[in-house]
Amino acid sequence: MANINRYDPFDFAVEPFDDLFRGFFRPVRPGNAAAVQIKMDVKEDDQGYTVHADVPGVKKEDIHVTIDGNQVSLTAETKRETQDKDGEKLLRSERYYGKSYRSFTLGSDIDDAAAEAKYHDGVLELRLPKKAAASAKRLEIH
Repeated sequence: MANINRYDPFDFAVEPFDDLFRGFFRPVRPGNAAAVQIKMDVKEDDQGYTVHADVPGVKKEDIHVTIDGNQVSLTAETKRETQDKDGEKLLRSERYYGKSYRSFTLGSDIDDAAAEAKYHDGVLELRLPKKAAASAKRLEIH
């Protein structure tokens, strides 16, 4: 009796098609066009929070910080253009525009009026003082 095997054309484990379809559905991105990743350290003390966020290669005008209660959002917009020329002939041109976003929630509300931001050498430093806790008010019953 003959063995009958089913052939599935979409079975990527079949040897001839294995390498052809491996990575076929992955997004293709040129080597230098990686988006800026915002990596950060958050420290807390009694007065507030200190955040150091790495945002290399971004101008300080293109970084936006939003504070809403205890939620902090960072947005960095990257604009890169590289051109290599040899005389009048353009040999290579690479352009990348992208936006990175990072949001996190802290344990206490932030006093946004007293918050400070500094940017130096690709590192954004945020000083986020805690909002003074509102004292409980006791209502008299009449």
